[in-house]
Amino acid sequence: MTQSSPSRISKAVIPAAGLGTRFLPATKATPKEMLPVVDKPAIQYVVEEAVAAGLSDVLMITGRNKRPLEDHFDRNYELESALTRKGDAERLSKVQESSDLATMHYVRQGDPRGLGHAVLCAAPHVGDQPFAVLLGDDLIDPRDPLLARMVEIQEREGGSVVALMEVDPSQVHLYGCAAADTTVDSDVVRVTGLIEKPEPADAPSNLAVIGRYVLDPAIFDILRHTEPGRGGEIQLTDALQLLAADEKIGGPVHGVVFKGRRYDTGDRSDYLRAIVRLACEREDLGPEFRTWLRQYVTEEM
Repeated sequence: MTQSSPSRISKAVIPAAGLGTRFLPATKATPKEMLPVVDKPAIQYVVEEAVAAGLSDVLMITGRNKRPLEDHFDRNYELESALTRKGDAERLSKVQESSDLATMHYVRQGDPRGLGHAVLCAAPHVGDQPFAVLLGDDLIDPRDPLLARMVEIQEREGGSVVALMEVDPSQVHLYGCAAADTTVDSDVVRVTGLIEKPEPADAPSNLAVIGRYVLDPAIFDILRHTEPGRGGEIQLTDALQLLAADEKIGGPVHGVVFKGRRYDTGDRSDYLRAIVRLACEREDLGPEFRTWLRQYVTEEM
């Protein structure tokens, strides 16, 4: 395997085949990615982030009962016609926005064998070019363009780039964790090793991998031969560890250390916090909502 030459990245892969068991019973018939964050489904924020970084070709890895994801990014002529007749231009624009965002593609992950397997499902679509992977549980504030910075580093350095964030050492067991060396860029490190969800005593640092990756296509050959790891699943972290250990396989692995605003919708408590934070910052909702929130905290809590 040889490292691909740096080229403009245009494709984004969004794994969305998970069952969303932490949000049952809401996710019994509704994909977790379609749960609203204020008034947009979480998945739309992720697609918007990819498009903002210049990645207009989006492949979604789905599974059973995920048809609403496809419907959301498709046209709804009946609804659009009804809004047109009512003269409701504002809501019509919002409905059409999701279907005009990007060129959307879908493939099913028939056998849910982990994130690494989901990424491998993208191989026929991606081909031999670098590509981005965005996980739907992490929403990145558009004012902090993490993905654009990662694309910039990949195009300059080649290889792969992962998003990292400093976490409390007691929390490293919840993430993949990176061993890293500094570089000339204050926000960029050279990743020398990765461990999936280590115990705090075994963690090489407090740099946690969060849900954004820009990957060299050499990752596909590695994933094809990666044995199931933690949880009996094919772990993307295990494949990236091989890339970090030997850059001859597919180039170096760098990390962008993110210090911006990240909204974690992966569990119920953080999902609620994300809604409150985003609602507070909305120009149309924020002033009234913040006033009510202050009053509620003062009087009711």
